[in-house]
Amino acid sequence: MTWRKSTRSNNGTDCVEVRNDLTAVRDSKNPTGPALPVDLRSLVRHLKG
Repeated sequence: MTWRKSTRSNNGTDCVEVRNDLTAVRDSKNPTGPALPVDLRSLVRHLKG
């Protein structure tokens, strides 16, 4: 499973990472911790209104 973080994060650890298949997010400070399942495509559509 591959995770991505914004290139604007400057390698900081206070970031949210997104799973490459867009099905989960996690805290970059705790990469071995739990991931939150989420439908990111639906979330983006909702945020765009």
